[in-house]
Amino acid sequence: MKKITNPQVKTLAEGKSLIAKQMSAGAGELLPQHHASLESVIVMMAGTCILHLEERDIILNPGDTFVIPAKVKHQLEAIEDFNAVHVMPGEIKFEFFR
Repeated sequence: MKKITNPQVKTLAEGKSLIAKQMSAGAGELLPQHHASLESVIVMMAGTCILHLEERDIILNPGDTFVIPAKVKHQLEAIEDFNAVHVMPGEIKFEFFR
């Protein structure tokens, strides 16, 4: 079993209803499995990762954009060092699983 690692996160912009955060992780890192109360959007800027989304795996490469549905367990696994922008509603709530 791979060790779970928290991503590096930096707030890029914050408006009245949306927040944009930069998220990055190193090659081989597995980020915590979680779900969110509301949908959000991930935009890959550099590197490659796998989005483990319920029963399917989605490979995300630079330029790819994916809407992560609300209340769906998901987890990111870095294949290469990656950098992404995560856009979400300000009132979003996360629940993490082990």
